[in-house]
Amino acid sequence: MKKFVETQIKKSYEVKKSILDNEKLINEILEIGNLLIETYKKGNKLLIAGNGGSAADAQHIAGELVSKFYFDRPALPAIALTTDTSIITAIGNDYGYEYLFSRQIEANGVKGDVFLGISTSGNSKNIIEGLKTAKEKGLITIGLTGESGGKMKELCDYCICVPSSETPRIQEAHILIGHILCSVIEEAIFGKGF
Repeated sequence: MKKFVETQIKKSYEVKKSILDNEKLINEILEIGNLLIETYKKGNKLLIAGNGGSAADAQHIAGELVSKFYFDRPALPAIALTTDTSIITAIGNDYGYEYLFSRQIEANGVKGDVFLGISTSGNSKNIIEGLKTAKEKGLITIGLTGESGGKMKELCDYCICVPSSETPRIQEAHILIGHILCSVIEEAIFGKGF
């Protein structure tokens, strides 16, 4: 069992090391960080969605921005579209599961906001529909996905494709990237800068 545990840790490390060694991915993270900083400076907000573990990641990232990350500072507007069970069940019942996020984006998104869709496969139907609605409404679209990017890659203004096809490794990298973005935003807007 020890060997199994060590293998899991090594696999996680290898994916993160491949991100660290990939100049293109580092630049994409920086570019998205700068975009989100400007979004907040303009008074806009971040809408985030995902399914399963990615739903938890959406809530996690929103929590870090609304509450705090490293230090006390004013709250930043971020909404996880995965949390209101009345809205989710109403949309699922009345329109279908694939419209869970698009209806919420239609209701809450305005031009200049950002929609961050998280899907390890890149093919989650409700994320795809959310990206389409976000584009129609003039939101900037960001995707966090796995190696292939799936269908959502073509619908995103920015798409970070984690270099792995294993769901757990992709999710571990997604929360790493989410934490980096939260820390960059917080430091740039409320900290001492870089």
